[in-house]
Amino acid sequence: MSELRVRFAPSPTGYLHVGGARTALFNWLLARKQGGTFILRIEDTDVERSTKESVDAILEGMKWLGLEWDEGPFYQSDSFPLYKEYVQKLLDAGRAYKCYCTAEELDAKRNLAMQEGRKPKYDGTCRERDDQPEGKPYVVRFRAPQGGVTAFDDLIKGTITFPNEELDDLIIQRTDGTPTYNFCVVIDDASMRITTVIRGDDHVNNTPRQIQLYEALGFPVPQFAHVPMILGSDKARLSKRHGATSVIAYRDMGFLPEALLNYLVRLGWSHGDDEIFSMDEMIQKFDIHNVGRSASVFNTEKLLWLNAHYIKNSDPERLADLLMPHLSSREVATPGGPDLTAVVRTLQERAQTLEEMAERAVFYYNAPAGYDDAALAKFDRGHLLTVFGAVTEKLSSSAADDAAGIDRLFKEVCGENGWKMGQVGQPVRIALSGGTQAPGIGEIVMTLGMEETVRRIQMAREYVAGK
Repeated sequence: MSELRVRFAPSPTGYLHVGGARTALFNWLLARKQGGTFILRIEDTDVERSTKESVDAILEGMKWLGLEWDEGPFYQSDSFPLYKEYVQKLLDAGRAYKCYCTAEELDAKRNLAMQEGRKPKYDGTCRERDDQPEGKPYVVRFRAPQGGVTAFDDLIKGTITFPNEELDDLIIQRTDGTPTYNFCVVIDDASMRITTVIRGDDHVNNTPRQIQLYEALGFPVPQFAHVPMILGSDKARLSKRHGATSVIAYRDMGFLPEALLNYLVRLGWSHGDDEIFSMDEMIQKFDIHNVGRSASVFNTEKLLWLNAHYIKNSDPERLADLLMPHLSSREVATPGGPDLTAVVRTLQERAQTLEEMAERAVFYYNAPAGYDDAALAKFDRGHLLTVFGAVTEKLSSSAADDAAGIDRLFKEVCGENGWKMGQVGQPVRIALSGGTQAPGIGEIVMTLGMEETVRRIQMAREYVAGK
C-alpha cells in the first residue's frame, strides 16, 4: 500500500450526477494505480437539505459503477463534537473570534461596499472586539491573514495565487453552533490523512481559505487537483435541462456501467487518440496530470456509440440478466418463451441501449397484436398470400437446425418462385415481428422455434386474407 489517500465527498442533497461520478472515478483510478486508499465521505452537515434517499441514491450509483471504496462511508454529521473541539482550539489560540454583527448590519456593510466600488467582504468590525455581550447570538470567524498571498500548485491547473487582502474572515461556526462547509472539510481531510484532494474546479475559490485553516491548525496541506466542469451542448453548465444527469437515470435508460465509465474518463482526460478503455487499462494509463484545463462538453451521441460497442461485445448471459428489468417494465413475461440469452444474441449487434434492446425483444414473447400496414401495402395482396403459403410449407417440412440452414430455405423459396429475397424476407419479418425492424430471418426463426414461426405466419396470412 502506498501513502496516497484520496476521497470522494458528495453532499446528499440529490442523486449522484455525472460530474460527481467523474470526480469519484478520477480519485478511484489514482488510488488503484498507486495502490492507495479510496475513501467515501458523505458531507451531510446541511441538515435541512440532506436526505436518506439521497444517501441511498449516491451509494447505489457508486456500487452500480463498480467504484468500491476502501474506507467509509463516513458521515460528517457524526463528527460535530470534533468540529466544536477544533473551533475552540482556534478561539483559544486567538486564530478565531466571536462576531456579534447581525444579518441586517452585515447587509448594510455589504451594500455600502458595493456602492463605493469595494469588494463586499466582511470589514472586521468584531475582529479586535474585547467585550462579550452575554446572551447575544454570535458566529465564530477565522482570523485570516490580511497581508501577503496564499498560493498552491494545482496538479491540473498549475500555480494559483490569491492575495490575502481579497479574502475576508471566514465564518467557521454559525449562530446555531453548527460548523460551516469549509471548516468541516479541513478537519475531515486532516483527520482522514487525505494526501490528495481531487474535486471540481468550482472549489478553487475555497482552497486558499482551507489552506489557511490547515496551517492555523498545524495540519499538513494536501495536494490539490481541480477538475474542470462538464458543460451541456450549449456550453452552459450541465443541468437537468440538458437531459439526464443522474448516474442511475443512465442505468435505467439502458446504459452499461463500463460504457458510462469509459465515457467519463475521456471527458477531460486523454491518452493519445485512444477512445476505448477497459477498467484495467484505465487504471494502468490514468495520469492526473493529463486531465485538461478546459471544460468538457457532454456528447450523448458519443456515449451511445460507446454503449453500443460494449453491448455488442458483452457476454449475452450477462446482458440477459441486465435486460430483465427493462422487459418487466413492459410487462413481458419470459418464462415459457424463447431463451432470453438466445434472444440477446440476435439483438446485441445493433442495439445502442438495453432499453432499445428490450423494445426490440418484445415480439419474441408477445405475438404481434397488429401489423405495419404501410409496410404490407408495398406488396400485392396475392403475392403476400402466396409467399406466406410457400414459406409455411417449406418450413413445416424442414430439418434445418441453424440460422444458416433457415436462410438457405428462404433462398430455395425465392429460387423456386422467381422472387428476390426482399419480396420474401420483408413480408415474413412483418409476420413474425409486426414490423420491419427485426434481426435476420434465420435468427428469428431459430430463436422463436419452428412451431411458433409457422403459427405466426399463418396468423399473418389470415390477417391479409381477411382484408
